[in-house]
Amino acid sequence: MSDYAFDRLERALRAAVSAPDRAGRERAQAKAEQWRAVLSGIASGELVVGSRTPVANTPAWVTLEVAHGGFATGRYLSEAPLREDEAARVRSLPADAPGSTDRERLNLYYLADEGQAELLRALASGGFQVEVPEDAALAVVAWLLEQKRYEAALDLVAELRPLMHRLRMTPNVGPTSRPGGALVRLRSAGEVRAGLREKAVAPRIAEMLEVLRVWNPLYDRLVALWCETVGPADPGADPGEVELPHLIDGVVVGGWPCRVWPHDWARRREEWMADYAAATAEHPLATGHRAPKGNFARLRTALYTCPRGSANLTARQVGWVRRALANTITKHGAPGSEPRAALRAVQAAVAARPTHAALAEVLAARLDRYPDDGGVPALDPLAEPAADGESPDVPPGAPIPAHLLAKAARALEAPVGELVDRGVITSGEVLAQVLPQITAHVLAADVEDTRLAGLLGQAYAAFRRRRSLLLLNLEHQVRFTELPWIAVLEPLRTRTADTGLAARRALTSATTLALTAFPHTILPNPLVSEFGALAGQAGLRVPLVEEVAADIFMGTFTAKWRTAAETASRVLAGTLYARYYDLPPAETWAPPPRRLLTRRWGKQTAEDFATLCATRAREARGTARVGGVAANGTVLEQSQILTTHNLATLVDALDLRPWLADHAPRLAIAALDWVVRRQALRITEPHAALSMVKNAAYAWRQAIFFLSFCEPAQQREAVERMRLQVGDGRLVPAVDGLAHVVGGGRFPAEGAGVRFLGWTAGKPHWWLAPESTATTRG
Repeated sequence: MSDYAFDRLERALRAAVSAPDRAGRERAQAKAEQWRAVLSGIASGELVVGSRTPVANTPAWVTLEVAHGGFATGRYLSEAPLREDEAARVRSLPADAPGSTDRERLNLYYLADEGQAELLRALASGGFQVEVPEDAALAVVAWLLEQKRYEAALDLVAELRPLMHRLRMTPNVGPTSRPGGALVRLRSAGEVRAGLREKAVAPRIAEMLEVLRVWNPLYDRLVALWCETVGPADPGADPGEVELPHLIDGVVVGGWPCRVWPHDWARRREEWMADYAAATAEHPLATGHRAPKGNFARLRTALYTCPRGSANLTARQVGWVRRALANTITKHGAPGSEPRAALRAVQAAVAARPTHAALAEVLAARLDRYPDDGGVPALDPLAEPAADGESPDVPPGAPIPAHLLAKAARALEAPVGELVDRGVITSGEVLAQVLPQITAHVLAADVEDTRLAGLLGQAYAAFRRRRSLLLLNLEHQVRFTELPWIAVLEPLRTRTADTGLAARRALTSATTLALTAFPHTILPNPLVSEFGALAGQAGLRVPLVEEVAADIFMGTFTAKWRTAAETASRVLAGTLYARYYDLPPAETWAPPPRRLLTRRWGKQTAEDFATLCATRAREARGTARVGGVAANGTVLEQSQILTTHNLATLVDALDLRPWLADHAPRLAIAALDWVVRRQALRITEPHAALSMVKNAAYAWRQAIFFLSFCEPAQQREAVERMRLQVGDGRLVPAVDGLAHVVGGGRFPAEGAGVRFLGWTAGKPHWWLAPESTATTRG
């Protein structure tokens, strides 16, 4: 575990050194500080990695700062500095107000009559915001006392009291804006606006624009100044017919500079030098004009050496001026000539285009119209072309680029399906970020007091923003109802048929949306957790299982995996999936006699399920005796195969068979097409290649699940479609194997292709074997 933390610290430090801008450096430095805290905590014994209470003397309900991978840093997220309004409140308290810290004095104030009244007024108006779950704690106390539930309130205060000197336990009181009903948003307007204002012009673009806008005009003026001094090579020639210096076959021909001195040349020379000095101070990005052997530098140096128009240059210096003029005139034309004017016109048009950073600022200014914690009801007002006066750097009529509007769309409040269609929600993980906004409304619906319902909804949304911990020994993440201020309310909630039906509908809608939008990916753990919350509210006992990381797998599973496997075998009996993956009959998973039940780490385990997974995993290992992460991965993949990783359980619990009858063919094709696109990728980095193959195999499994709800003719059509797409590519063995099973065959069979699995151990994966020697995971 320490090695992983050291590696992450090194990555963060390298990122801080190489970051191109200040914002990037600050983000990398913040990550580095997190990993320093992790390593320090592990070394001191203050942190225990793998525990649901990883920080010493800290109850499980405290919201912790968690770094990548589930490592707690030891910091409490609700241990925050006083806000300005909180500090003002503390200053107003009597000098002898109880409490050892300002935070404790403030928390104790809200336990007194005046503070309770203030919290109750905020609940009644809805003008409050819960940022971390602890923010709701003392508001619940105030509500309990108002309801004369004194014993429950005192018990809750007793549990909270030891940490009142450190943790913020009250909401942010003030106007707030939240979507209602079925509307959700991915980010608040304030978050999107801040992100837009962080956008800076890329260094190379900024340098180019500086050259076009500043240095090219100065250079043209410098060239023109010297061209005015050109006279004929022969002093006796007619000065009216002089040719400017230019190149013919690399040889300079034409007149010579420093032969003619216009009467106001010295004045214009002084003006140019003053403008050059100002430009140098204000525009430091471009450096080409300073190259000592460049035309610009030679002409500038000569200008500084030639005061007041006198011929103060050596013959050698005059020759360099002549050569520099010949170079630029031959390449771009003389000052005022058509070629040079045309070039500068094109460059001026490029320089006049607004940068994406300037357009981002226009969009951010438009978002200033909306509350920081609110959303955007429509995108049309944001998408209008730039208006006159909106920005000095953006001309009227300039369109807002699509990629910037896509950022603004993250604040759009809309039904979740619309956000998927717009590309705002791009994965199951992102769907899991917005779904709590719906679940919160569903959970709050069974609370009669609308004030408490609003608090409960916000507390749930804040709870779902908690990052998961890395857990070992079959530990489970802290549940919402384990928060003391939520647990005390559980007996008071009234679950009605209407709220149960609403939860079931929300779960059905979210499930079908996830399968429709992302048919090629397994349900990610955050989404599984959200589905579990909705299922519980709907009164459904659904054995939803999580994806287990191979590097922390403990070698066994809890009993719900056996239940999920029984459901999968029953739902899929006789189908393509059951034949392709050789699912055991449902009777295999009958609960064993009580005397054979096994408990590990205080939990009932499914040892028979674990044993079967290990046995089936031999297909991916061959005869090799291997262990470690790769071997764990082969076992975990079998656990997903046997349970369908929640697909069969959700289909069964929500009765989605009629829905699949209509949608399964399209979903199967979409998943298979995704796999075909992976075939075309050439990834040389070993870990990325192995992850790609693993994900392709998971998508293949999803496709076979969907094909199991298709007619035989549709299954055959899907196989033939795959053959045409794959050609002679690397997927041929997998397509042959699928065709064999669709035709009624079973594995193994000579010459019948392969069963597509994502993990291997002790041997190369057939997908990567021609291009990679990686043997740990596929």
